[in-house]
Amino acid sequence: MGKLDGKVAVITGAASGMGRASAIRFAREGAAVIVTDLNEEGGSGTVAECKTLGGKAVFQRVDVSSEADIKGAVDRAVKEFGRLDIMFNNAGLGGATGPLEKVTRENWDRTMAILLGAVFLGIKYSVPELRKVGGGSIISTSSVGGLRGSGYLAAYCAAKAAVINLTQSAAIEYGHDHIRVNCICPGGVNTPLIYAGSKGGYEEAEKNMARMQPIPRAGRPEDIANMALFLASDEAEWITGTAMVVDGGMNTGNARFRLSNLANAGFSGPSYTRGS
Repeated sequence: MGKLDGKVAVITGAASGMGRASAIRFAREGAAVIVTDLNEEGGSGTVAECKTLGGKAVFQRVDVSSEADIKGAVDRAVKEFGRLDIMFNNAGLGGATGPLEKVTRENWDRTMAILLGAVFLGIKYSVPELRKVGGGSIISTSSVGGLRGSGYLAAYCAAKAAVINLTQSAAIEYGHDHIRVNCICPGGVNTPLIYAGSKGGYEEAEKNMARMQPIPRAGRPEDIANMALFLASDEAEWITGTAMVVDGGMNTGNARFRLSNLANAGFSGPSYTRGS
């Protein structure tokens, strides 16, 4: 038997990277998955791979900054598979980059809408459906950047820190409904969002990221999928309000890297718009 047999999950940002790996892992473990993303081609590819493994999956185009789209994803889960058990608020991007004094209000607000607002909406619209089935699991992607600040990524770090706090608040509110609310704090994971912006592509990013933390290899999307699976499963039934750090030891403070490549002000958008 799979760890998620009979369960239904919505995963945002599931066309690539950590979301894609999680969708595939969830499907392999018996879950029916609503794969959501703006990237229709990538999302359809994730669905196809889930089905190849014998899983159930459908694609829903979702802009996570849109309240109607997130509600629609939850509604699709109920319409397609009859229930909702797992909400994984995973979609993200780098957002506003550069010196704080040069970050525009527009880019700051866009960053908050996608990295924080979408988590709020995912919690808001999943809770009523999770309550109907006697409980469930809400998981959100934070970051080690939410545990300590980084130069040139102030908006990103602030949003990710807020995700951790929001997770704790929601865990307090919904524990009596047997709804568990947790988040994951990835470290340096080599996803399209990262290597699409690297001159040497995946291989160069892999080499550079292997030097970022005590365990000398880059993080893999599957590392995050493994944690998401645990938090989604009944094995984590007494775990809520936590920020699970999956970072190869980066948060020990032994991070040997610089973000000088982000010194110019701008906005780091979705990976599929960057040649991935």
